[in-house]
Amino acid sequence: MSLNNTRVLVTGAGGFIGSHLVERLLRNGASVRALVRYNSSGSWGWLQEYQERGAEADIEVISGDVRDQSFIVDAVEGCETVFHLAALIAIPYSYEAPGSYVDTNVNGTLNVLMAAKSQGSRVIHTSTSEVYGTPHSVPIAESHALQAQSPYAASKIAADKLAESFYCSFDLPVTVLRPFNTFGPRQSARAVLPTILMQLLAGKTEIHLGALWPRRDLTFVNDTVDGFIKAALSERAVGRTVQLGTGRDISIGDLVELAIKTLNVDAKVVSDDERMRPEKSEVGELLSDPSFASEVLNWKPETSLEKGIEKTAEWLAKNLTRYNVNRYSR
Repeated sequence: MSLNNTRVLVTGAGGFIGSHLVERLLRNGASVRALVRYNSSGSWGWLQEYQERGAEADIEVISGDVRDQSFIVDAVEGCETVFHLAALIAIPYSYEAPGSYVDTNVNGTLNVLMAAKSQGSRVIHTSTSEVYGTPHSVPIAESHALQAQSPYAASKIAADKLAESFYCSFDLPVTVLRPFNTFGPRQSARAVLPTILMQLLAGKTEIHLGALWPRRDLTFVNDTVDGFIKAALSERAVGRTVQLGTGRDISIGDLVELAIKTLNVDAKVVSDDERMRPEKSEVGELLSDPSFASEVLNWKPETSLEKGIEKTAEWLAKNLTRYNVNRYSR
């Protein structure tokens, strides 16, 4: 099985994971329609390189919004597979604008599912490990109970369940992919590792962070993209939820030390109240059990955390001017 010459739609294509996925799909010979969120500047986000190449770029980019039902119907038309990544993702902002998360993550997903149902398209829907909340036991399996500890997590649980319901109710071929903390080049400064690295690369001797005790399972973006491709090709994944994680976790405090060691610099951490989550909203530990992904997708991560940090730091060093090192990104 192959995606060569297959017509696919990627929502959220201009974002961090979405742009890496688009590039991999193009290399694999897929015919890609990439949905980027409309903006007044006409930017394609991280697909800017294709925009600069113009007609020579072997890609169809459309600007719009997943909240627009009629637009999504047109976007899905003719696509055999829909990779649905479009979402509002920053947890701190979800405290301030929960309605926006429902509009985009829940209603936007509903629009994608409805359009896919009308076209008979397969859907790879993107979840998040945040849906588990602080787990009752680790490592976390796909059968673990879901617990919303932020409006963002609540919106993603609702979206996941909508996707599940369309499989059960309408036999829509849906797979829910649940990445743990993906990291790598192009990631937003709102994420913890870019926040750490960009402060170190800027020569800061005091690294401002929130809580240091939570533990996270970090997966390099190339491995996450592998999971998306394999999910689209796996018949066993239809109707299933599959996690993408490494099975290794690390505390934020130890992650800082590892980044400092990687860059061979000296710095200390300063706890910043502005970066703290509300106490009941902080998720203490996210550690995946990757065995089901291995069984169903024949997937396993190939990039170690150490190597991934090196690659991310190399990219950030060349692109530091894209980030505002002195501002906290919510």
